Amino acid sequence: MVNKSEQKSLTREQKEAVGLLSIGTFLEYFDLMLYVHMAVLLNELFFPKTDPFTASLLAAFGFCSTYLLRPFGALIFGYIGDNIGRKATVIITTILMAFSCFVMAILPTYAQIGITASWLVTICRIVQGMSSMGEFIGAQLYLTEITKPPIQYPVVSLTSVFSVLGGTAALAVSSLATNSYIGLNWRTAFWFGVVVALIGTVARTTLKETPEFANAQKRVTGVLNEVQKKELRNNPIWVQESKNDRKTLFLLFTLDCGWPVCFYFSYIFCGDILKREYGFSASEVLHQNFMVSMIQFIGTIILSFISYKIYPPKIVKVKLGIFIMIALISPFLMNVFHSSYIIFFIQCSFLLFACDYTPAMPITYKHISILRRFTYSSLAYAISRSFMSIITSFGLVYLFEYCGYFGILVVLLPVVTVYIISINHFDKLEKEAGNYH
Repeated sequence: MVNKSEQKSLTREQKEAVGLLSIGTFLEYFDLMLYVHMAVLLNELFFPKTDPFTASLLAAFGFCSTYLLRPFGALIFGYIGDNIGRKATVIITTILMAFSCFVMAILPTYAQIGITASWLVTICRIVQGMSSMGEFIGAQLYLTEITKPPIQYPVVSLTSVFSVLGGTAALAVSSLATNSYIGLNWRTAFWFGVVVALIGTVARTTLKETPEFANAQKRVTGVLNEVQKKELRNNPIWVQESKNDRKTLFLLFTLDCGWPVCFYFSYIFCGDILKREYGFSASEVLHQNFMVSMIQFIGTIILSFISYKIYPPKIVKVKLGIFIMIALISPFLMNVFHSSYIIFFIQCSFLLFACDYTPAMPITYKHISILRRFTYSSLAYAISRSFMSIITSFGLVYLFEYCGYFGILVVLLPVVTVYIISINHFDKLEKEAGNYH
């Protein structure tokens, strides 16, 4: 018997939306990741020169600045997304990304204007971090609300595919811009970022609002006046739903805590190890990270493809089992085998089997009320990025000083524990809704 609620192919309008949002996500993450990956070079240009330990702290600060004020961005863009619309949010965030890239392209260095350069580059990073948060969640929610399973899972996962592709392209451009044989200036990469962000802005103006959000908003606006809305919020049904949303929001936050650890360790921390212990230059670090990103990109495509055939929570559990085994043996491998190839293997493994809920994210969104969905999802995403980025980046600097490579386990073990609790919560919700396969 065919389930009429299933969707196995896309309409023409849905394909256009998928194309526009995927391209937009690629452009947005290309701009965001330019500085993240070029930090190995740019921190030397925009921050004062110090000893290696202090330099590691400055690198951690530069990385955290991207995520520091994301919760405020979540509140701002969550409000816009839940009250004005998903389309307006993704357009505004893309414009902000273009502006911050423009400032980066013309910004004088520390040698030219001193500490002012450090503050300005930090502000640009904060703006980029806030805008990318609204864009990514907006794109995922848009696609979740215009499609149904099983096609919904690979379609929404395409945002992850194109975000990784954006990071890979940023690494490629960064590697070329810092290659002495090619002779390009690093500012060229940011001028390119300005262009791609503007293209993304223009492309997204053709999007239509999601029918699910538009219909929900229309029902509320048409049926309820302000007095009735207040009465509704005192209704036991509304109150109980709010409590359920808050519990789901907290567990969505814990579910999101794993990815920042895996990302920072793989690209930033391992990049620092390659420089300090293996004598890699900034260009060589960027080249290795580019190869790692290519492996991550291929892996994300495979996950997206198989999610059409295999129920996504089952894929997530297999990923988690492999990740736990690799995480436990990684410190031993790094201590015993002093080789950059081991670092490469560990970088790829942490990204391929990372503690993230890809390709099952649409499942989490469906269990949050439609008129709170953008705000709550954005908050969980933003706070987890901000909180875990600070803990991981600064924590690993000190943990590595006292515990060596085993310091990563101090951060990972609690993260994996709460991640397992969160997975079980969403499994339970799916079973109660009769959706678990």
